[in-house]
Amino acid sequence: MSMQEDILINWSPQETRVAVVENGVLQELHVERTLERGLMGNVYLGKVARVLPGMQSAFIDIGLERAAFLHVADVWHPPAEGETLSAARSAATLTPIEKQVFEGQSLMVQVIKDPIGTKGARLSTQISIAGRMLVFLPQDDHIGVSQKIATAQRDELRRRMQQLVGDQGGGFILRTNGEDASDKELSDDIDYLRKAWRRLREAAAHTPAASLLHQDLNLLQRVLRDLASDLTQSIKVDSLEQFENLRAFGHEFMPAAAQKLQHYKGERPIFDLFAIDEEIAKALGRRVELKSGGYLIVDQTEALTTVDVNTGGFVGARNFDDTIFKTNLEAAQAIARQLRLRNLGGIIIADFIDMVREDHREAVLAEIRKQLARDRVKTMCGGFSQLGLVEMTRKRTRESLAHMLCEPCPLCDAKGIVKTARSVVYDIFREILRESRQFNPREFRVVASPTVIELFLDEESQHLAGLCEFIGKPVSLQSESAMGQEQYDIVLM
Repeated sequence: MSMQEDILINWSPQETRVAVVENGVLQELHVERTLERGLMGNVYLGKVARVLPGMQSAFIDIGLERAAFLHVADVWHPPAEGETLSAARSAATLTPIEKQVFEGQSLMVQVIKDPIGTKGARLSTQISIAGRMLVFLPQDDHIGVSQKIATAQRDELRRRMQQLVGDQGGGFILRTNGEDASDKELSDDIDYLRKAWRRLREAAAHTPAASLLHQDLNLLQRVLRDLASDLTQSIKVDSLEQFENLRAFGHEFMPAAAQKLQHYKGERPIFDLFAIDEEIAKALGRRVELKSGGYLIVDQTEALTTVDVNTGGFVGARNFDDTIFKTNLEAAQAIARQLRLRNLGGIIIADFIDMVREDHREAVLAEIRKQLARDRVKTMCGGFSQLGLVEMTRKRTRESLAHMLCEPCPLCDAKGIVKTARSVVYDIFREILRESRQFNPREFRVVASPTVIELFLDEESQHLAGLCEFIGKPVSLQSESAMGQEQYDIVLM
């Protein structure tokens, strides 16, 4: 079956959500919230408000509530012929800032650090514009390749880049995700970045100081630049205003992708077309059901993500080996999908059900590698270890879905488990004993969750009476429905 890809865009003033659907099944979800968008990467035409020789810095008005901050080390000077970038930067630092900028001067600057608390944004006069696979350095002519790419490939990639860039000027850095890009993909990125720079310079010539000249692409625009491909059948947008904005942007920068844009006019919410919200809810849970009756358990930790495969209720095959093989094959497809949908990065360890036959293991490995090859984020997959585990790595590109949409549980302190009501009751007994030795109140009052209080009144009532007799003080109970099971207070009356 040929793969058909559709992209659905659900827009609201506070949030943009983008779903990538393949053959009717949700594969990727991207979310951007208006209030959480930073300023990093934005280019402004700033005005020097104050030069501080003592701090070797200047305050620059870029039209925000607080003036931004430019340090002498971030004032860009192109290297002289034969001079390295680090040598040029060192030489620039030796020149006092008061000899490089002056009050009232207009400067093109880029935000390199967002404002935090009472501190303004940090700026640089070296401009860089990020593309899909390249970063454009218009004030430089250096061709660089990401250090994360293997040394053996760097020279060849640099040679290819020099041929594609030609003699039009400007420097480029090839990012890690451009390692396997075709010449056409790289050329398209170069054309887009040059157009963006021309547009930025034209804006600088006609706008007053303290104005925004260039903003890194929002999620809607990145759909055309990063997500749309030859396989994409349609890009449906549920907002007429955003559809028209995106079409205008696409016609200028990505005409092929812009032709796939459609304005969705249906009465049902666009995400209801493929039950996207239900899929999102499932992607936030630990358990993933397989069609055969088996299931996955996905656990995300700080260091790595583990995926455990279980047969569950699947007994459909003729013998146990076939049952295991079919469950593992289906799990291989589901794991690759979950990595994309949840945007899991770093080390992933999959614990498939043990298979006796070597051909079964090879088939499962081949299936998971085939599915991972469709992922637009770089992934690597090893073979089965001696313990029957498969190790994978997936490049971290942004926060995982769970980190973006959820926060640690305040009741269990992100442990994922809570003490039983009986354990809490016994903690309270010990705490009352401890406090009875230090204080002499008229009465102890226990304020706790309804389940804990119920246990005090029922199964633990005899022990409570014995405690009251031992300490010679009454203990009263107060149920508080707002408290979690582990939370309690002991009030001295």
